Amino acid sequence: MIVKEMSRHECSSVVEAGHTAHLACCIDNRPYIVPVTYAYAGNCLYAFSMPGQKIDWMRKNPNVCLQIDAVSGSEWKSVVIYGRYQELAPTGQWHREYLHAWSLLEKRANWWEPGGLKPAPQEISGHYPHLFFSIDVLEMTGRASCENET
Repeated sequence: MIVKEMSRHECSSVVEAGHTAHLACCIDNRPYIVPVTYAYAGNCLYAFSMPGQKIDWMRKNPNVCLQIDAVSGSEWKSVVIYGRYQELAPTGQWHREYLHAWSLLEKRANWWEPGGLKPAPQEISGHYPHLFFSIDVLEMTGRASCENET
């Protein structure tokens, strides 16, 4: 088995085929990483969340990193994305992109997971504080294992 660097095109193919990533953010030299469901279009990943630690941290430091895997038998591919967080408001300048994110994500089963789930019971409210956000891809790299050099 060998490990090889993947091209940008190969990395994009892995990201396009996937739907779950590990999102890392950092505040005061303290990292935090969580799974997110995403949709990929253009040079952006779109995701959904309820308010919480990751949103608070990304609002303070919009520089993030995502890691996406694809595993098949003993072979694997791993893509790392460095990007920038942008919250998408349902009104104003981000309205169109908010609707675009929603339309892409709703095509996936259980698209609101894990961003819409919390470990403790939540108060029932007439107001839904959910939000959509994008990650603008600044850099994308990847590696893959394979049985033989091709």
